[in-house]
Amino acid sequence: MKLNTVTWIAMILTVVGGLNWGLVGLFGFDLVRWLFTDTLGVEFLARLVYIVVGVSAVILLVSACGQCGKAEKGG
Repeated sequence: MKLNTVTWIAMILTVVGGLNWGLVGLFGFDLVRWLFTDTLGVEFLARLVYIVVGVSAVILLVSACGQCGKAEKGG
């Protein structure tokens, strides 16, 4: 399975988002909010990161669904 650049970026961002949620779940520490809101004081940047990670997850979902269709057809 060959991945294009957009899919690779989406994969990296989704992993970053997953790690952030892991930190929230384990320690109650939101790294994204801490970096962009508490440290830089810019709430918008934290929200933008959350949006981009969410869009990345959708891209991966669509990509995976496309691969499933190809696998069923033998391609």
